[in-house]
Amino acid sequence: MNGIPFKPGYLGLHRQGLLRKRAEHLWDRLQSCDLCPRDCRVNRLEGEKGFCKAGSRLKVASCQAHFGEERPLVGVGGSGTIFLSHCNLGCVFCQNWDLSHRGSGADCDPEDLAGMMLGLQEEGCQNINVVSPTHFSPHVLLGLDLAASRGLRLPLVYNTCGWERMDVLKVLDGVVDIYLADYKYTDPNMAEKYSAEARDYTLITQNALVEMNRQVGVARPERNGVVYRGLMIRHLVMPGNASGSLEAMRWISRSLPSDSYVNIMLQYRPAYRAHLYHEIDRPVSMEEYTRVVDEARACGLTRLDVDI
Repeated sequence: MNGIPFKPGYLGLHRQGLLRKRAEHLWDRLQSCDLCPRDCRVNRLEGEKGFCKAGSRLKVASCQAHFGEERPLVGVGGSGTIFLSHCNLGCVFCQNWDLSHRGSGADCDPEDLAGMMLGLQEEGCQNINVVSPTHFSPHVLLGLDLAASRGLRLPLVYNTCGWERMDVLKVLDGVVDIYLADYKYTDPNMAEKYSAEARDYTLITQNALVEMNRQVGVARPERNGVVYRGLMIRHLVMPGNASGSLEAMRWISRSLPSDSYVNIMLQYRPAYRAHLYHEIDRPVSMEEYTRVVDEARACGLTRLDVDI
């Protein structure tokens, strides 16, 4: 960073023994799991499973250098992406439904996770990118603590659907270097319809984005084009304005700095059970997408990642 080696926030917490304590705090909450807004209150340590179907053991679907993420995360060596299985949101159009809904993957321990993190660092990755970490946040912090004790020095990317409890985010303060967060819906009715009755998604995610920005600030690439710290927002444009894209751009411009990093995504394709909902059973038109980009610019947002 401008000639000064980057030091992840979690290293200081590790040295003080606080990273381990925070991990243990989250682990204790598995006894009556309230790690996400579903608030299932099942005892995952005893084998009970709630909405996400995750148990007490971490499940990893894949671990690799990923070159398909945002350019500031990829850099030269790729983003060290660890895809975690299961999901607490359950979108009907999920393109990774085999991981999120079916839970495909291999059971792992925090020790295994630490090894994956160190292997990605050895491979030359720019960061450690944990995907869908919410329901496995205790395991992530335990693995991170072990990896830090063995020389991990990469930024931690918390790649989330955005639907995060505020009290859990407070535990992550100082641990996460980069929040890569979705902002999926501005209409509670759409969140309820397409994401398993998550009617409170909009308000909870808006509050979460504000808190993430407070913790890590705006994501600004360094001279080498790589982001080491900050909030990066993803918004997926959906057919027929199902995701409330225009209002999403307006809310971001009102509530966050104008130079916030916003990736306006054109990647929507009908997947999983989208065919059951005729209004989203088609790709997004370029006209629909361009309208959102134009609105973002009209709102004064200056750091946009767009596909036109």
